[in-house]
Amino acid sequence: MATATTMYYSGKNPLSKVARYTENADIVKGEKRRRLHKAFLRYHDPNNWPLLREALKEMGRSDLIGNSKQHLIPTYQPQGTAEGEYKSARKKNSTVSGDSAKRTGQPQSGQKRPQKGQILTQHTGLPPRETGEKRPFSAKPKPKSKAHR
Repeated sequence: MATATTMYYSGKNPLSKVARYTENADIVKGEKRRRLHKAFLRYHDPNNWPLLREALKEMGRSDLIGNSKQHLIPTYQPQGTAEGEYKSARKKNSTVSGDSAKRTGQPQSGQKRPQKGQILTQHTGLPPRETGEKRPFSAKPKPKSKAHR
């Protein structure tokens, strides 16, 4: 991390000899260029394709835009990949706003209340304890077993 920090603030490559006449390193500090770099790293994400199409055309590399395997990104934009419609593949309960249903307190679809006679567990929705005790019933504490000495 120290090498990257040095390069970022000084604009010089610390892995080579640093002097006044040393060539400057290209440091990406602008928001637009940062987003473009991230988009190129994640070129497989359809949400990045419009930005990549525009950048490739500006760079004169429109030969990388097409619908075959040798192209980097396709010419079309799949339905449902517009901005704000992102659904994470890893988080099945992710929403447009980014908060999961568990954190917002909204019931998830497919989740229903337990039926009468159904055994309640922490996964099916245990009701809160009325007494506030740790144990659900008052029983004698178990005698502690003697440890081997």
